[in-house]
Amino acid sequence: MAALAYNLGKREINHYFSVRSAKVLALVAVLLLAVCHLASRRYRGSDSCEYLLSSGRFLGEKVWQPHSCMMHKYKISEAKNCLVDKHIAFIGDSRIRQLFYSFVKIINPQFKEEGNKHENIPFEDKIASVKVDFLWHPEVNGSMKQCIKVWTEDSVAKPHVIVAGAATWSIKIHNGSNEALSQYKMNITSIAPLLEKLAKTSDVYWVLQDPVYEDLLSENRKMITNEKIDAYNEAAVSILNSSTRNSKSNVKVFSVSKLIAQETIMESLDGLHLPESSRETSAMILMNVYCNKILKPVDGSCCQPRPPLTLIQKLAACFFTLSIIGYLIFYIIHRNAHRKNKPCTDLESGEEKKNIINPSVSPLEVFLQSFCKLGLIMAYFYMCDRANLFMKENKFYTHSTFFIPIIYILVLGVFYNENTKETKVLNREQTDEWKGWMQLVILIYHISGASTFLPVYMHIRVLVAAYLFQTGYGHFSYFWVKGDFGIHRVCQVLFRLNFLVVVLCIVMDRPYQFYYFVPLVTVWFMVIYVTLALWPQIIQKKANGNCLWHFGLLLKLAFLLLCICFLAYSQTSLMYRNVPKTSAPSFPDFPDCQINKKGAFEKIFSLWPLSKCFELKGNVYEWWFRWRLDRYVVFHGMLFAFIYLALQKRQILSEGKGEPLFSSKISNFLLFISVVSFLTYSIWASSCKNKAECNELHPSVSVVQILAFILIRNIPGYARSVYSSFFAWFGKISLELFICQYHIWLAADTRGILVLIPGNPMLNIIVSTFIFVCVAHEISQITNDLAQIIIPKDNSSLLKRLACIAAFFCGLLILSSIQDKSRH
Repeated sequence: MAALAYNLGKREINHYFSVRSAKVLALVAVLLLAVCHLASRRYRGSDSCEYLLSSGRFLGEKVWQPHSCMMHKYKISEAKNCLVDKHIAFIGDSRIRQLFYSFVKIINPQFKEEGNKHENIPFEDKIASVKVDFLWHPEVNGSMKQCIKVWTEDSVAKPHVIVAGAATWSIKIHNGSNEALSQYKMNITSIAPLLEKLAKTSDVYWVLQDPVYEDLLSENRKMITNEKIDAYNEAAVSILNSSTRNSKSNVKVFSVSKLIAQETIMESLDGLHLPESSRETSAMILMNVYCNKILKPVDGSCCQPRPPLTLIQKLAACFFTLSIIGYLIFYIIHRNAHRKNKPCTDLESGEEKKNIINPSVSPLEVFLQSFCKLGLIMAYFYMCDRANLFMKENKFYTHSTFFIPIIYILVLGVFYNENTKETKVLNREQTDEWKGWMQLVILIYHISGASTFLPVYMHIRVLVAAYLFQTGYGHFSYFWVKGDFGIHRVCQVLFRLNFLVVVLCIVMDRPYQFYYFVPLVTVWFMVIYVTLALWPQIIQKKANGNCLWHFGLLLKLAFLLLCICFLAYSQTSLMYRNVPKTSAPSFPDFPDCQINKKGAFEKIFSLWPLSKCFELKGNVYEWWFRWRLDRYVVFHGMLFAFIYLALQKRQILSEGKGEPLFSSKISNFLLFISVVSFLTYSIWASSCKNKAECNELHPSVSVVQILAFILIRNIPGYARSVYSSFFAWFGKISLELFICQYHIWLAADTRGILVLIPGNPMLNIIVSTFIFVCVAHEISQITNDLAQIIIPKDNSSLLKRLACIAAFFCGLLILSSIQDKSRH
């Protein structure tokens, strides 16, 4: 009865809420959210610099999150590169002096806070030609006015950035009197036009006064109350904003430090000056405001304008627009024709007469419909990660943000279990399940920023290796059993793997290597194909007639392993400049890394046009890192497939329903070894000292946990007879999920999180995930539909299509080269 009720309930839910209705709901949600964000930007303004300077919140204790955009953490080299030949002036009291020190320490961390505090402090980096000065003017008075007035003269070199602010000394010296506030208003009124004049050629910031922690103030500072500070801040804002008539003031009010201080002032030593971490945050905000528009960091979306459309993007927009128009015309014509041939109703029976002829959908209609849908989806991609319509936030890792969702999806996966159609090792339903839960874990890993936690990082590396293991296992099994080395099979696989990535490279203006997993799987597929297709072609049917063919295949695999080792060790001479060995980068995008020796690997992939696909930021190191990290696991997958199929052919395995894979003793022994191996790897991964050390051993040891999992999952007959339909559903669209997350679930090319619903992180994740999954599923269907049209089974038609595709890519390479030259 319980099973019947469950099935009836599921059928009822599917009747009212299908995948199709979910996609319609997702489309409505996107349209509503786009309208709301457009209205919000029109009402509140679209300048992310204003948000950076005025609003935000803390994520945890020290991570500052501006409203609606992401803040980049500048390194020394980046700061010097941005500020080369620049002069920055800080003018004000002791709080401005603190900000000056924190700003200078971004450029030179060894700069010490010493000397007379009540005097000017110069700093200069002669190599980078950066000059930063602190000018001691603790009150807004004639002295400060004269200093600023000198800069307004045409003959004097003006600072590129001016940061000013003062008030607490006026409150302290005049004992918080109202007369002092009136004098402050008069003085700032006289200074405001000078600041406005400077702001036409320089960046001018007025820093509002931070609150104080009154309980910690010394006796001679007790008159500096938060009430007085608020009064001085209100006066400064009103006067500076009204200093220009009929236009917006060019002087930027730096008010975000107030919000930072409200959270951290209780950590102050004297109740007046901020703790060092808060000052560093304010200094980094200043660096972002000035440098983001110059260096354009990917994870620094604040103060960055929308990137201009490239020629390729404009052509893609025209193509998708024409596809949408073409499909609408086709649909209207088809609908009118359908109305004319609409079946009549039988008046006696009350039923419609069935059409005798049911015309099939034409390939042209499917083609136009697919690209019409894809055009709308790509518009959403562009809005999310290029158009600055939706908000972006930085990632912030906590153990709960990673492990709680993992437990939740694990419960769901166990709940939705069904019997498998077949009980073979790694059957289709089981591999879909495996791909599904791995993909969900990887998604949670990316959105939670768990790469900072080394044990999690190492286990995710195993999951990526497991995908490649399946690539070796699956493709080897197909070629070995089927013996189909035809061009149609190759083109089908390459199209399904690369179609979405190629479209995203065009629409999002990103290189092919940026979506690293697809190039990785594509290259390994071609390696498997070439290894098995080259003479002599050895397949299972031929090997069964003569055992020597098995030996021949093993020789082929041995030669493949030799080639892998040669490529891996022909180019291992790396040098890390100014980086200790223990902190060598685990991610290839690292400015202080260079390859000393140009080995065979780099020579191959630096050749044009391969270099156009596999270079990222002008070199192939990213591709080298990714390839080398899992260089053996595809070979392991091929070898496992060969051994498994050989054992299966000789009927050594028991793959019946409910039967253990081997005899009871052997099964129990292998299960024990597998569990011990699985746990041993986890213990090793948790005890690694750093990523560099772990990554060095990972290629050789990752297969241990993969094989352990396969045996644990398949040796018991009851485990092999069931699978999770929940995980398997996601496994069927795992490739689309992995690629789509870059732009419509994460943001800023995976560096941040997309925010569709601000102020409610949980609801935002639910809504953005729902839309993201619907889009991935739709793209999977579009890819399958187009694969049937673009890759026909007829060889002559296929060769013509391949010629057209080759011409398309040649044109794309030429346009890309023209774009690169224009950028440089």
